[in-house]
Amino acid sequence: MSELSVNHLLGIKYLNESDLHLIFETADRFKEVINRPIKKVPSLRDVTIANLFFENSTRTKLSFELAEKRLSADILNFSAAQSSVKKGETLEDTVNNILAMKVDMVVMRHPHPGAASFLSKKVDACIINAGDGTHEHPTQALLDAFSIREKLGDVAGKKVVIVGDILHSRVALSNIYALTALGAEVKICGPKSLIPKYIESLGVTVEPDLRKALLWCDVANMLRVQNERMDKSYFPSVREYAQLYGLNLPLLESLNKSIVVLHPGPINRGVEVTSAVADSEHAIILDQVENGVAIRMAVIYLLAEKLIIPTNA
Repeated sequence: MSELSVNHLLGIKYLNESDLHLIFETADRFKEVINRPIKKVPSLRDVTIANLFFENSTRTKLSFELAEKRLSADILNFSAAQSSVKKGETLEDTVNNILAMKVDMVVMRHPHPGAASFLSKKVDACIINAGDGTHEHPTQALLDAFSIREKLGDVAGKKVVIVGDILHSRVALSNIYALTALGAEVKICGPKSLIPKYIESLGVTVEPDLRKALLWCDVANMLRVQNERMDKSYFPSVREYAQLYGLNLPLLESLNKSIVVLHPGPINRGVEVTSAVADSEHAIILDQVENGVAIRMAVIYLLAEKLIIPTNA
């Protein structure tokens, strides 16, 4: 029987191609579940999952929580803003106190890169990384690749451009790992100041001209400028950024071909994409949201099946 090669989901770079295909095939089955009248399965009825969010989140937090409920898991929600972390408690102590309540799995978002990996070595529980600083956001990359597969039939051989703030984006890094592992060609497009110097060592190329990148690609993944992670100005103005790297409908329609537009959210309408693009038939942004629940159900189920093996699964 197929199983994941890892005991935690810390990042896409730790997964192999077989892991990715297993997650997608499992998500296919769960997508059928969440589109039927009775949307729950009893697979994880004896499993307790703690959601630890040390950073603000809307889509990811809700998506994980819904995925856990669809699998019938017991859920413990934790917000750092209302916790003893504010009193100086360490991450390790916080999590060990939660695990003392007999929690089996921890879904964690943290502002520091490597926090999930650190925790996996310190506590006796399965860790799922829901975003660690500017490092990785593995489930977002999984749902992005799954959405491309669903729309275009396969990821292998497809040309994908990732546009925007690559420097501060955990989504970009996880997407690069996932897409290249699945056989896609990847280009990066954005202001030079927002592209890491090491980026081409990851097997991608840089195209500074958005129109050229769009003429090349099958898929454009438009990323938000992460203002909250910036300690200085990386480009002259938002208006200039939107003119050079924002996707609008006239530009899209001038390509004389159809491309698929993704966005991980939240969208800054009028900056990285206009409302006309976000709401157009080219965009599969809401499909990404729906697929996020199925992907997270698949990840949670496969890790729980391997590590915990509930008696009623």
